[in-house]
Amino acid sequence: MKKILVTGATGQLGSELSALSSSYPQYEWIFADRTKISLDDFDKLSSQLNEIKPDIIFNCGAYTAVDKAESEKELAFKINHLAVELIAKYSTEKKVKLIHISTDYVFDGSSSIALYEESNTNPINVYGESKLAGEIACLKENPESIIIRTSWVYSNFGNNFVKTMQRLMQEREEINVVNDQIGSPTYAADLAQAMIDIVESPKWIPGIYNYSNEGEISWYEFALSIKEFGNYNCKVGGIPSSSYPTVAKRPNFSLLDKAKIKASYNLDIPNYKESLRKIFI
Repeated sequence: MKKILVTGATGQLGSELSALSSSYPQYEWIFADRTKISLDDFDKLSSQLNEIKPDIIFNCGAYTAVDKAESEKELAFKINHLAVELIAKYSTEKKVKLIHISTDYVFDGSSSIALYEESNTNPINVYGESKLAGEIACLKENPESIIIRTSWVYSNFGNNFVKTMQRLMQEREEINVVNDQIGSPTYAADLAQAMIDIVESPKWIPGIYNYSNEGEISWYEFALSIKEFGNYNCKVGGIPSSSYPTVAKRPNFSLLDKAKIKASYNLDIPNYKESLRKIFI
């Protein structure tokens, strides 16, 4: 029985993989949180990997506090770059299949057309820089690995935009949401299924892939969809990013082109509204 190790087990994606795992009993699933896999302690990480002896690694663990990363650069790079390098090196030595999760934040947001895997990277914040460094190290140490860049992740689990909007729309009469950052959300359950589909596929095609739900929207439009499905009475206004300053800059445009992953693995990617509706069922 093949053993799948999932890092970042308590995060949104790890939790969705956990929810799906019972449908795939042909694998032995190991869901590792910080107590089982130490992404910030490399001696420990090495011995943990050697102890677990996985056949497949889903590296969903990451430092994801985008604003905090600006003042915790060393820790962000340790987890998002150096730990990835170590995992990739281990996976090469032990011939382990590795799927590593990355982000649309490797781009600067200056594009006006959907971004391809080969589009120029140019991160504008520390989080994006650390994730790009992780991608480069991953492919250098293990050219056979698969990297999936995703964006605007939400889920029934953890903290995310959808949950925040649901709460605010019930608490307040009026909220404002930025309307000049464009992309597409990713329902973590859809991405989790896509990862399993890749492992289940008879082919393994290494490299970088993009994955998000279909549709091109702003955060404001996303909020309007949440209002619609939740049937909330809260008034939602659109504002420019300049009216909502954050510590770390966000890319203004990070819509991902998914043609490559759809063609390579015959994936059917749902529209964002189709997936968002599931949160409200």
